[in-house]
Amino acid sequence: MSLPRWSQFLRPVFQTSPRVRAYSSKLPFNYFSIFGMASAASFGTGPFPATPYKPTYDTWPYEESDFVRYDENDDGVFYRQPRLVTHIDDPSIARLSEYYSTVLPTKGRIMDMCTSWKSFYPFEFKEAVQRKELEVYGVGLNAEEMKLNGALKEWRVLDLNKAPHDVRAGWDEGEKMKFDATTCVVSIDYLNKPLEICRNLLDATNEGGSVHLVISNRCFPNKVVRRWMMLSEQQRLEFVGGE
Repeated sequence: MSLPRWSQFLRPVFQTSPRVRAYSSKLPFNYFSIFGMASAASFGTGPFPATPYKPTYDTWPYEESDFVRYDENDDGVFYRQPRLVTHIDDPSIARLSEYYSTVLPTKGRIMDMCTSWKSFYPFEFKEAVQRKELEVYGVGLNAEEMKLNGALKEWRVLDLNKAPHDVRAGWDEGEKMKFDATTCVVSIDYLNKPLEICRNLLDATNEGGSVHLVISNRCFPNKVVRRWMMLSEQQRLEFVGGE
């Protein structure tokens, strides 16, 4: 699958968005599913089948209630306790790392959005970080987890469900901050303002850059958006990736 249904509504706002590499889309968003029935919209050729994005709606199809969560208490409280687990199994991690090796740059800047103690980048990326050819920045909700993530050059505790819904918030560079790629692993389903967040990601992406949102069939059911829990696995993929 490729772009989410709601991503088409970014297009009128960002007519000068980063250069496209994925099929007919005008947006650099790519979606990788790590449950077996689906795959990614990846660049070029490779072991990851892809479906080009075809706009379905002319107007924003979702209600605000679709993005309400069962637990609307402060996310910082829920994630205060470090969880040093991977949330996905080893075969999924291996598949994800393989995917990353085909689509992510080994030079420049990467943002790991909603990061934790591991980013699942392949070994050659870790070497690029050590050579200071690649800089990885991260935003997440648990400082202790991010301190253990050796891939990160810098990180910030940041709740993207609060304004300004921008990964650049908290850095001195602010809106001048640009990235060559952004990754987000099994967390897009927790974000209640995806349109605003992705608009800001587009603005933060260098020309030719890309955004990679990874989804799975595991979640904290009290913290995902309401619509997520109403959908089957296939429907969840379509919700994020488009039909």
